[in-house]
Amino acid sequence: MTTEPVDVAEPPTSGSPDVAEAPWIDELTPRQIVEELDKYIVGQDDAKKAVAIVLRNRWRRQRVADELRDEILPNNLILIGPTGVGKTEVARRLARLAGAPFLKVEASKFTEVGYVGRDVESMIRDLVDISVNLVRAEREDDVHALAEDRVEERLLDLLLPPVAEEPRTTPEEDEPKMFIAGPGGVEASSGDEAIQSRRQRTREKLRQLLRDGKLEEREVEVEVQQTPSLDGMMVPMGGGEGMDYNFTEMLQDMLPKRTKRRTVSVSEARRILLQDELDKLVDMDEVVNEALYRAEEMGIVFLDEIDKIAGERGGAGPDVSREGVQRDLLPIVEGSTVTTKYGLVRTDHMVFIAAGAFHVAKPSDLIPELQGRFPIRVELKPLLEGDFVRILKEPKNALLTQYQALVETEGAGIHFTDDGVEEIARIAMELNERMENIGARRLQTVMTTLLEEVLFELPESGKGVLEVNGEFVRERLKKLAEDEDLRRYIL
Repeated sequence: MTTEPVDVAEPPTSGSPDVAEAPWIDELTPRQIVEELDKYIVGQDDAKKAVAIVLRNRWRRQRVADELRDEILPNNLILIGPTGVGKTEVARRLARLAGAPFLKVEASKFTEVGYVGRDVESMIRDLVDISVNLVRAEREDDVHALAEDRVEERLLDLLLPPVAEEPRTTPEEDEPKMFIAGPGGVEASSGDEAIQSRRQRTREKLRQLLRDGKLEEREVEVEVQQTPSLDGMMVPMGGGEGMDYNFTEMLQDMLPKRTKRRTVSVSEARRILLQDELDKLVDMDEVVNEALYRAEEMGIVFLDEIDKIAGERGGAGPDVSREGVQRDLLPIVEGSTVTTKYGLVRTDHMVFIAAGAFHVAKPSDLIPELQGRFPIRVELKPLLEGDFVRILKEPKNALLTQYQALVETEGAGIHFTDDGVEEIARIAMELNERMENIGARRLQTVMTTLLEEVLFELPESGKGVLEVNGEFVRERLKKLAEDEDLRRYIL
């Protein structure tokens, strides 16, 4: 199994007889989904099981009869737990596993309608933008080889410009013959044929030099299309309901495009021409259609810090605005139509995963209507010292693996012994207990402080292998761990 996004087929139109066979999601069982999440996330089995069921239910829904399919709505989740226990990582890995558009937003960024701040509908527009970029990147990967071939031909045209044909002044049979000595002997040829043959041989030599990377610094002249600037133009500010959110882009499309000739190196010209060829080969109408389908049917919105907009109802001051944000979120989560620059998007079948520490507020402090839209609540467990050891060693993207890769770029090596890893976990756990508990994020600060001098001196310190054992960790972190003032600012 792989955690790379799966290939997404053409989005079938509603009512299509083979919609149930659309292979837009990998057919993973909930147990297999949990196994994939285990490769990156330590513990939190309840949360993994809950999101695995949500993902599998999407696959099941596509195989339900047409008349019932639209009635089956996703079960949104609330993940409850302190910071640094893996709430965001669970949602992000789930989206990557499904190849789904994923957006993480902080609920505290939004404000009630009528106040200055972000509109809650903006998160759906952001999700659609992410979906378009995701599909476009997949389409570009499909045609990348063809685009590179076309770029090579265009570069050869720039390096060896074609000669303009001159009108003939003499009949072809009266043209003087040229005799060319080659591997097959001496052959008679007309002047045009000889020139073309010589040009073709030169072109092939340039092609080989180009592929060998020997012409990268040679300069060529390319035409670059410039997007007209709207600086200084009078554009309407604000706007009421139904205002076109793509007003600026619409104006830019209406203004005439200008081209400018630039002299650039072959390497820069290749980059410019490659993007130009990809733009020609990728059908954006097809990309947008699939992106809208994928956002509506597969989109995952992660609402972090949902507890920051919860509070005791009936209060005054800021709490009124918090409740206003909840009421603005309600139609989005419940299912509504949002206007985006690519068209109308329905949110009925998007999955919303909310998360919060809920240290002060409780999930019951949310308005009842919003609570009802998040029927599944999963409590994530605080991490223990043993979990820290596993987090450092087991995941595919483990911190120790990352630091080993960084050190190897300098031609050196680093080895973490078991007692060294346990000491790092112990110190991180102790700091979390004595200070704010920031979960696994504490490991990052401890590792950064532990290897600060090593990474600074690495280019001049030689190419040996450094062993990080328990004594090394205690020696490097003893002063900081014991000094209350230093620990407050550094760790």
